[in-house]
Amino acid sequence: MANSKIALVTGANRGLGKDMALNLAQAGLDVVITYRGNRAEAESVVQTIEGLGRRAIALQLDVGKTAGFAAFTDNLVATLRREWDTDKIDFLVNNAGIGINAPISQTAEEQFDELMSVHFKGVYFLTQRMLPLMRDHGAIVNVSSGLTRFALPGYSAYASMKGAIETFTKYLAKELGSRGIRANLVAPGAIDTDFNKASLDGHPGLREFIGAQTALGRIGVAEDIGSVVAFLCSDSARWVNAQRLEASGGMFL
Repeated sequence: MANSKIALVTGANRGLGKDMALNLAQAGLDVVITYRGNRAEAESVVQTIEGLGRRAIALQLDVGKTAGFAAFTDNLVATLRREWDTDKIDFLVNNAGIGINAPISQTAEEQFDELMSVHFKGVYFLTQRMLPLMRDHGAIVNVSSGLTRFALPGYSAYASMKGAIETFTKYLAKELGSRGIRANLVAPGAIDTDFNKASLDGHPGLREFIGAQTALGRIGVAEDIGSVVAFLCSDSARWVNAQRLEASGGMFL
């Protein structure tokens, strides 16, 4: 299986990451998924991918703790050699994330630091670790948010980290262009997943409000995003680089 193209998707045991991994598998890629704590969920995704006829492996990773990146990289290389007879991946999808909703006046420094560690610092230095493992002519997909285009109270810190990722992605595209590696962003709008469950359940009518503010008339679901990531990891997107692709159904136009 040394000739298989391989994608690494972080935080792919559920939600958006799970759908990304499944769509990549349906597109003919093998997938390494990471999970932070729920191994059973991750193994279920692996089984589903194997049911699609592709190879998959789940590895534990906390993207908010850079101290563990060296050990994760060693584990990844050992797994790639054992399962695929290679030490390279083709695609990196930085999806893992957490959600913290708090107005600026009530955002604690600890919350800010946690968001920074997961959504910016972790992405930056995990990507740095993965660059030597990436084959030329692959792609990186980072996950941003519609909240970098429009503003909703309570998401100032989260959206600021995503704004940083948008800038970082342009620099990746510039610096990796000589290797033929593309770097793009997917920016989901409001998505009805576990990630947003607390906010959505805590505000009755919010799903309906979001649907009313979206041109296509509904809130998003995880299945709306994975195929966009698969496109960006395909030859069909070979000339798409340094772009922010918002998948929000036309929210807040």
